[in-house]
Amino acid sequence: MSRSVLRLASRGVIAPLLNPSYPVTVRRRVLDATGYTVLAPRGTRRSRGALGGVPTERVAAREAAGPHQVLYLHGGGYQVGSPTSHRGLAAHLSLAASAPVHVPDYRLAPEHPYPAAVDDVERCFLALREAGHPAQRIAVVGDSAGGGLAMALVLRLRAAGADLPGSIGLISPWLDLDLRFPELWTNADSDAMLDPRWLAEAVRAYCGAERCAELTPLDADLSGLPPIHTFVGTDEILLGDTNALVAAVEKAGGSITCRRDPGMWHDHLVFAGMLQEADDAMAELGGALRADCAA
Repeated sequence: MSRSVLRLASRGVIAPLLNPSYPVTVRRRVLDATGYTVLAPRGTRRSRGALGGVPTERVAAREAAGPHQVLYLHGGGYQVGSPTSHRGLAAHLSLAASAPVHVPDYRLAPEHPYPAAVDDVERCFLALREAGHPAQRIAVVGDSAGGGLAMALVLRLRAAGADLPGSIGLISPWLDLDLRFPELWTNADSDAMLDPRWLAEAVRAYCGAERCAELTPLDADLSGLPPIHTFVGTDEILLGDTNALVAAVEKAGGSITCRRDPGMWHDHLVFAGMLQEADDAMAELGGALRADCAA
């Protein structure tokens, strides 16, 4: 499908579902429905279960047996999104990474404010460990707010002295809840998915009056982390978040790669299977996860 058609679909169909002026229950239902528009690779298998008591969907493309595993944390501003809304992305990631992908249905705001989501994804990671998967063989990946959750999870594990995952993948991550970077406004017209005016409401819904320090990884010590792989579009409002992370990790002496796709908008990898740029980025992400988790 052409880039222009998918840009229009993002702006006209998906973007309104992130607008806080609509009831959150309606946004959740309709966003889940869009998850069925991206076809999974033939032979993909899905099963429902739980990790650490958190409802989770396991997605496995044909012959994607691991032995490494992917814990995938969906985006949606901590208010919307689910394994259903991200079913296509998870399936294409499973194929690219040659591994099962576990997508937690973590608790959402406003019903479940901070730290509910972080607590849930921590339980999922620890459950994978308890099931016998070495930490090195687990990759943690997330898009948008899920990227912030991925970083929060890894930093929480490090603070607890726990073994860290073998790899981190971040797709258009939202890392700055203080909304400090100029790209929020300079890219406001070019981003087909996100409006910067919506982000402050998402922060209030999840964090309330509290500053969620765990979800501000750019202010943390970023040394000693697993390899990080970031994917972002040059047209998106969260470009500054990724640029700042790359600079901070490099300054801390860590390993980080960054793919910046020209002319792409927020979270364009959700169109894997429909958009060449998304397919190329997904293949690169999957290869990086395989290499890291085999090290």
